[in-house]
Amino acid sequence: MARIPKRPAQDPRALKGLLRSFGFAWQGLAYAWRSQRNFRIEVYLALLALSLAALLGVDPVPVLLLTALVLTLELLNTALEAVVDLASPEEHPLAKAAKDTSAAAVLVASLIALAAGAWLFLPAIARKLLAYGKIP
Repeated sequence: MARIPKRPAQDPRALKGLLRSFGFAWQGLAYAWRSQRNFRIEVYLALLALSLAALLGVDPVPVLLLTALVLTLELLNTALEAVVDLASPEEHPLAKAAKDTSAAAVLVASLIALAAGAWLFLPAIARKLLAYGKIP
């Protein structure tokens, strides 16, 4: 059984420790951005949804919350996949189940975000089209 490395002692300078923690979080974001195509796609879609919300006058708070949910789950999926790969380098049915279930969480959140996005955006799009005479 592998040994768990000892945690470093807490830095008595709280601000320095906090800044280090933020640095580690940024490293995690950078890793996800570099290595996860789906994360990049989801970030671009989030920016598109936020831009569309601004253009159509849709409340951005639900859009932000939904995109945050999807992106957070994608980051957790990435972390879980890395841990599973580390713990089980060989193929194993339970490793596959863990990775597939984690991916399913992202899929469910994405489908819910898509449905909520349709609920938020379609009436606003219809109003814009009516205003421009594109819908009789």
